[in-house]
Amino acid sequence: MSASDSGHLPVLLEEVLESLAPRRGDVFIDATAGRGGHASAIAAAINPGRILLLDRDADNLRFALARVREIAPESQVDGVHCDFRTVAEIARKQGVSADIVLADLGISSNQLDDAHRGFAFQQDGPLDMRLDQSSAYSAADLIRDLRESDIADLIYNFGEDPFARLIARKVAQTRTHEPILTTAHLARLVREAYGSRARASRLHPATRTFMALRIAVNDELRALEDFLRSIAQAVRSTGDGWISSRARVAVISFHSLEDRQVKRTFAALADEGVVERVNRKPVVAGDSEVARNPRSRSAKLRTVVRLARKS
Repeated sequence: MSASDSGHLPVLLEEVLESLAPRRGDVFIDATAGRGGHASAIAAAINPGRILLLDRDADNLRFALARVREIAPESQVDGVHCDFRTVAEIARKQGVSADIVLADLGISSNQLDDAHRGFAFQQDGPLDMRLDQSSAYSAADLIRDLRESDIADLIYNFGEDPFARLIARKVAQTRTHEPILTTAHLARLVREAYGSRARASRLHPATRTFMALRIAVNDELRALEDFLRSIAQAVRSTGDGWISSRARVAVISFHSLEDRQVKRTFAALADEGVVERVNRKPVVAGDSEVARNPRSRSAKLRTVVRLARKS
């Protein structure tokens, strides 16, 4: 299936396959299945295997399940609509011991390109940003309810925007006389807060604010922390069998806050001697992939292999 068919082009696909080395009969958990790009390639390599797909986006999960089942008809393929922070609990309920665990922390292209999802500002749409459409709280709700100081902290801490306080002040002043409900409205306010600095900005002024709101709406950093804690507990344990004795675990991150968490966790586990890092430095996209898929530019892949515990 092509990217145009799936609505998403998976990043670092060849590098993921090389680092995870999928083998026939493996048990594979894709903790963030998305449109099934990585999952279908791994499924083809392990067929017949056991495949468990997780995702917070119910529509993407349905699409990924159909795609993977078509490409790996001899495999047992199941899906669970959930946050990947619960991966250990779900794996135990499903009775799997994973040889491969993959988490791609990026937003799928079909989500970014759908104006109604509110993740981007290139097209106007509702200020939503929920990965799980059944969850109650949107970006518009955050903008409406948070104190000005909390909005500033959010944009500074999650978006690393040096003009966070100016943006928060502009938002707070505006919402006193009109609600901020659309992506275009918020993007315009951020640009106004930047003032003349907008012309010198390498990125669109609203880029960091939108990323910060998305992270907050979906509690992404704490979810990643919980996911990594589950991985760490499993590889340190002799009794928790949801990860196999020689499991390979890979995470693709897209900004420094995520990558810092992954790097720190994997480095600590390597220092303890319970995993081996496949690459000490993250794997990044080459020039040809970036030209083909600009969204791969910021992707970083880190992979570890669980080591057998010494008796």
